[in-house]
Amino acid sequence: MANVKEKVHAEMENITKVLIELEKVKDTPNKELVVLVGIGAYLQNVYTGMENILKQLLSHKNIPIPDTPTWHKDLLNLAAEHNLITKEIADKIGKYLFFRHFFTHAYGFLIDEAKLNPLMDNIADIYSEFKREIEKYLSKIEE
Repeated sequence: MANVKEKVHAEMENITKVLIELEKVKDTPNKELVVLVGIGAYLQNVYTGMENILKQLLSHKNIPIPDTPTWHKDLLNLAAEHNLITKEIADKIGKYLFFRHFFTHAYGFLIDEAKLNPLMDNIADIYSEFKREIEKYLSKIEE
């Protein structure tokens, strides 16, 4: 059975693959709606991957995630409270949580490219910050 570090690194590898694919379409001019929806799916994939990492680490610390309608937001807050990530990075990731909620519950044709672009443009940097914080935390874990 994989240990928590292996699980986290496998998730990071998947996120990296998604970011590589996202980079390929990022600068495409006049994106068609189907491309925008694909970008939205990639952004949701990256957010979900970061969330999965936080769930793994909280579980490893035996910290339960509340089973409430706000558990996604609670997860980010717990991760910051327990020093897995900083409050600053939790706030940055939170913008992708809001997008995830929109993307999951809205129709694809409602995606606004002007609102999607900043999320797309910033995701690689935010993920790099997140990854640094997670690697720092992982370096302290003994298994």
